[in-house]
Amino acid sequence: MAALRRRSRYAPDRGLTTRMVTTMFFIGLLYVVFVGVLLAAFSKAWPLILVVSGGLFIAQFWFSDRIAEYSMGAHTVSPSQAPELHGAVDRICALADMPKPRVAIADSDVPNAFATGRNERTALVCATTGLLRRLEPEELEGVLAHELSHVAHRDVAVMTIASFLGVLAGVITRATLWGGLGRAGRNNSNAAVLMILIPLISAAVYAVSFLLTRLLSRYRELSADRAAALLTGRPSALASALTKVTGEMARIPTRDLRKAEPYNAFWFAPAFSSRESLARLLSSHPSLEQRLEQLSKISAELTRP
Repeated sequence: MAALRRRSRYAPDRGLTTRMVTTMFFIGLLYVVFVGVLLAAFSKAWPLILVVSGGLFIAQFWFSDRIAEYSMGAHTVSPSQAPELHGAVDRICALADMPKPRVAIADSDVPNAFATGRNERTALVCATTGLLRRLEPEELEGVLAHELSHVAHRDVAVMTIASFLGVLAGVITRATLWGGLGRAGRNNSNAAVLMILIPLISAAVYAVSFLLTRLLSRYRELSADRAAALLTGRPSALASALTKVTGEMARIPTRDLRKAEPYNAFWFAPAFSSRESLARLLSSHPSLEQRLEQLSKISAELTRP
């Protein structure tokens, strides 16, 4: 038990912890209220509602790393298959005094990386072939240190759970409607009203959960940048990687960016299919300028006598 509770050498972030607890509280409250509304509206279908909501939540929590791995086209690699990537992960894990996660590569020209997993034992860190091809060793270590800080701070697990509520709301609503509400609507005026009301409630739940996860996501990216810079002692390498990755996005084919966009909350840097993309306004990441400014300040702090 003591080994499981051991903290890594990543700098703690009380602001991140407070935001994670607050987000999970409101997400949980929203989830309970939503399921409660469905149970009150469809008392006869309560077994279906509980089974679907509970089953999907458990599946998402326990298999989040596998789901993300499959969705983003990642495949685990051995040290002999990717010696440079494994070597970089080994160095960061030794520096942070944390267990080594599974290492994966995604066959994509989009230069990016992500980490997922509900804890350090089930964690997965993945880099795309495009990232490995473009970054220098020090830049790659900076990116990996950033991603592994998400695992050490456990914010990747919180994001996985929180971001799933909107999806869950939609699935439960469709399952409930398909379960007989449509047939009941022909003979019951109340059911007809619910046919309109439930999708609206589902949309509201999705909107609130979306905003909560976006607020947490922006802060956690700044927190990961800071933790990685302090751990490696090379904020300039991380800044260089950020600049290079963001600049390369403009050269990536639109079809590849569109495939990556749905998972922006988990990527090292967001992928946008166009400069006018609405995702820029509701981005899961802070702006490049904000991230570089923070790294510049950290660099000044580290070099101060």
